[in-house]
Amino acid sequence: MTKKKKGAAMPPIRMIDSEADALTEMTLHQQRDSVRFYELLLGEIDRAAICDRSKIPADVVTMGSKVTFSDEKNGTERTVHLVYPAEADISAGRMSILTPVGAGLIGLSVGQSINWPDRGGIEHRLTIVAVEQPG
Repeated sequence: MTKKKKGAAMPPIRMIDSEADALTEMTLHQQRDSVRFYELLLGEIDRAAICDRSKIPADVVTMGSKVTFSDEKNGTERTVHLVYPAEADISAGRMSILTPVGAGLIGLSVGQSINWPDRGGIEHRLTIVAVEQPG
């Protein structure tokens, strides 16, 4: 069954098993802050094909990945490292998974796009341009 969001099919995504567990735990603990956002992130974890790290292709966005993505809404391209909240520092290019954009990027692979809301609820079309895995 393919889930749809505003008329667009959601792209298939993959997540590393241990990361999916950690993200679910973090999301459930912080859900009270922004129920809609955390429901979206939990939905992404729920629909992801959960795999062992060794089975994840190198072009899939995972925690610690350096990811370049474009935002069709404002015509920009940006490169960030996707990190856990304690490591986040947007001025240094480290984006938390618990931000709307960070949550939208996890699990996507190069060439995939997703329609995803920002903090204000405005939807953006994010497309993965490049992924570089850590270490």
